[in-house]
Formats: sequence, structure tokens, C-alpha cells
Amino acid sequence: MKETYTVKLEGKDWKDCLKGAYGKKKKDVKLDGFRKGNVPFDIYVKHFGLESLFMDAVDDAIETLYARLLEDPKTVVPAATPGVDIKNIDKDHIEVVFTLVSSPEVKLGKYKKLGVKKEKIEVDKAEIDHEIGHLKEQFVELKTCEDKTKIKKGMVAVIDFEGFVNGESFKGGKGEDYNLEIGSNTFIPGFEDALVGLKKGDKKDVEVTFPENYHADNLAGKPAVFKVEVKEVKERVLPELNKEFFEDLNVAGVTNEEELRNYIKEQIEAEKSRKLEDEFLFKCLDKVVENSKFEIPTEMIDDEVNRMTNEFRERLQYQGLNFEDYLKFSKTSIDDFKAQLAPEANKRVGYRLVMDAVVNKENIEVTEEELNAELDKAAEQYKMTRDEFVKEMGSLDLFKQDMIVKKAMKAITE
Repeated sequence: MKETYTVKLEGKDWKDCLKGAYGKKKKDVKLDGFRKGNVPFDIYVKHFGLESLFMDAVDDAIETLYARLLEDPKTVVPAATPGVDIKNIDKDHIEVVFTLVSSPEVKLGKYKKLGVKKEKIEVDKAEIDHEIGHLKEQFVELKTCEDKTKIKKGMVAVIDFEGFVNGESFKGGKGEDYNLEIGSNTFIPGFEDALVGLKKGDKKDVEVTFPENYHADNLAGKPAVFKVEVKEVKERVLPELNKEFFEDLNVAGVTNEEELRNYIKEQIEAEKSRKLEDEFLFKCLDKVVENSKFEIPTEMIDDEVNRMTNEFRERLQYQGLNFEDYLKFSKTSIDDFKAQLAPEANKRVGYRLVMDAVVNKENIEVTEEELNAELDKAAEQYKMTRDEFVKEMGSLDLFKQDMIVKKAMKAITE
């Protein structure tokens, strides 16, 4: 449901917004007879006109008007970012039209005993062997081979190399004493295979072609020649499962292979349990959504898409990557990227709506005793006092809401 509200900010309140805009602008303003940043308000207005402050004052005005609108008990509770339209603006007032979208009515269908099967947890020997292999890789040693040893896949070649395109070297195409594991697919396709059979002291011109989607546009799709010299050949030696290995591993209660296998099995079971619980919950939620009737406003989906986009952007930044560079590399526009997120966003919003409906149907609440017990439990887990944990968490309401959601999940999945 959409509701529109036309509101005004006038008189002193609007003048305060204009002066606030002037305060931000004046630091960069310089007029003859005044030091930069010290032009009086009246002189500024006379020279530049009050209209020059309007757009900068709008943000503060909208924030003030929206806050007042939400304080009115007659205003619908917004479920998405409001639509904002500046109707009128002059020296005396600003008139804004807000369009608010409320959550749709949910006709909750069957939400218990949904007939969803929970998968059993199974761990086989191959999975345990795979994890042991990973652990061994952490303690692998590189042993220098005899001079006549020929390079095989899995070995490490220590090489000097320099690349040329059309007879000219290029940036990033040169390296010395580089450790290259043959078969790791670290270099351009074909490069590592060309080194197989060489030995220490051998030199070779390796001819390859850069992939069409190579990250450097000046090299993409172009043939290149790398002059390579093998400086050394090394063999990767995996450790034995002996006393020294378990001491280096330093896992409490693990001193032999049997204990290691039991430990790994428990870890895999715990991880699978978490994954299967999540899958089970989402299958149940899918059923609840399927059994219920509601229509999701486009604005709620757009909000969720924007939230997901920002989350993805932050994950890239954490990895030292740039979102705009990602779009360029993947040859995707921002609109196409968001369109790809829309189905998942629609599903997420649907989940939230039916969960809220279950909370209301079941009259789910969290008592003070339950809240305090969970706070104590969480604080103990993070080795903090309760007050320290609440301060670190920032919002007690969010913690409480999370508890309510968990209760709703239990009602659905029991």
C-alpha cells in the first residue's frame, strides 16, 4: 500500500537549513575585501543569490521533515526507502511530497508440519582423506633435486623469465628466481606445460597466447614469447603422519592418525550440520511462502537489491578490490548486475514477510529473563561482561529481534 504526504518546512526552520547550507559553502568562498571563508551571510546572498543555497539545504530539510512525518501516529510504517519529490521551493519555504510504501498484508497459509525431509549427515573416508591431504599441504617441504632431474607436473621450477610481444618487453613480464609449481595454472595456458622435461640450466623460448579475456587490454589475445632459464628444480615432499607432524599440527587431543581422523570427522559433521540446518530452514520457508498469499511492492525489492549490492561492494573492498573495476572486468553494467540480484532479493523479502507473519500469529515475544540469559551466554562466548558485549554490539533491539526470529524459525521447523 502506498500513501503520499505533502509537508512543508517554513519560517525559522527553513532559514536554519539555508544558513546550514551557507555554513558548508562559505569555507570555499572568497570575495574582494574578505578573507576566504569569512564572507558574511548577507554579503554572500547579495552576491550569489539565496537560490544558490537551495539544493544544499534540501537534504537537511528532507531529513527534518521525514523525521517529523514518522513521529505522526497517522503515518504508515514505511517498509522501503520513501519516494521524495520537491514540489515547491523558495526563500520562505520548501514543500516536499513523500511517498511511503507499507508492508503488504500477508495471508499466512500452513506453516507447521510442512513435510520437509531433513537430510542425514554422512562422512565417508574419502572426505577425511581429502582433509588430511590439505593438512599435509600446509607442512610441505621443497627439496632441491639433482641437476639432471627433469621437470614433471607437481614439481617446482625456479626460473628467470622475460616476456616479449612483437619483439618488445612489457610491464610485469619479467621475473627472477620465480618459484613456479608446474600444474598450478598460475601462468598463461601452455606456459607450464612447455617447461615439462627441462632440467637445471636449460633455456627455452616459450611461445604462448594471452587469453582474450586477459585483465590487461594491451595484452589480451596477443601472441607472446617468454625467454626462460631454469635455475633449479625442486620436489614437493609431503610429511609423514608421525610424532613430529602432530607436534607441528598442535591440535589439542590429537597425537596420532586415529585421533586426527576422529577430529576431522567431527569438524566435517559440524560443518555439514550447519549447512543442512540452513538448507532445511530455507526449504521450510519456501513451503510457507508457497502456502501464503501476498504481493511484494517493487520498492521493497529495490531496497533489498541495493542492500545486496552494497554488501557485495563491501566484500570486494575487504579483498582490496574495486566494484567498478569488477563490473568492467565482468563486462556487466550496474543495471544488469542489479537485475541478476532481483530474484534472490524477492525471495529474501518474501522470507522476512512470512517470518513476521509467524511472529504475529504465534504472539512471539522475548522476556527479560530470556534476553538476559542469552546476553550472558553470548558475553561468556566472547569473554566479555554483559555490559561490554551490549556496548560492542551497539543495538540491544537488534539482538532481541534476532531472538524473536529464532523463535519463529523454531515454530516453522519443529
